Amino acid sequence: MGSSNHLKRLAMPRSWPLPRKTSIWVTRAAPGAHALELCMPINVVIRDILGYAHSTREVRHILHNNLASIDGRVCKDVRRGVGFMDVLTLGEDHYRCILDRKGRLRYRPISKKEAETKVCRINGKTTIKGGKTQLNLHDGRNMLVDDATEYNTGDSLVISLPSQEVKEHIRFAEGTRCYLTGGAHVGEFADVKEYIVKRSSMPNEVQFGEFGTVVSNVFAVGDQKLPSTEVVE
Repeated sequence: MGSSNHLKRLAMPRSWPLPRKTSIWVTRAAPGAHALELCMPINVVIRDILGYAHSTREVRHILHNNLASIDGRVCKDVRRGVGFMDVLTLGEDHYRCILDRKGRLRYRPISKKEAETKVCRINGKTTIKGGKTQLNLHDGRNMLVDDATEYNTGDSLVISLPSQEVKEHIRFAEGTRCYLTGGAHVGEFADVKEYIVKRSSMPNEVQFGEFGTVVSNVFAVGDQKLPSTEVVE
């Protein structure tokens, strides 16, 4: 059996834009906030995607000198996953992780101002001790709120980095601009036409102008600016 720190390239997620037959192994992202399909280890991103280093040893040098941060917080673990919507900062350069129109993870350059905020989708709500409501966000964050009725699953929050202060609440409703994270239209933007709630075990659906998809593929972004999702080889 292979090491749990590594993954065979032939078995790596299709969302990773890496060649499969150049070598046998690739670094596996450490368990964390994002699913394996929606993140890549910072070691691979810095070395193989962005080209800031030629080896893992050089990546460790970058990390141990506090030159890399994720969402505004210094990262020193070479296996730390950089996932969907995360902001990766290397020195003075900033990148946001998105999905292109082939469903592959891309790390697009963004401005310093754009790197100060991040859009997070509300995946669920939990009532905790004391009757308080906790919002469960797509990147593993949890936030306490006073008014539980104000927020719904599927809404998005624009938070500041690294303070995590909520800057804007994007409601998931008719007319909301959304970013598609799965299905045949992955990487595209569309406005919600109708939200269809199924009274069965079937997943709820969202209808757009000429197509529809399951709600798990929909990420409300409103007027927030995101990098281009065009495929660039």
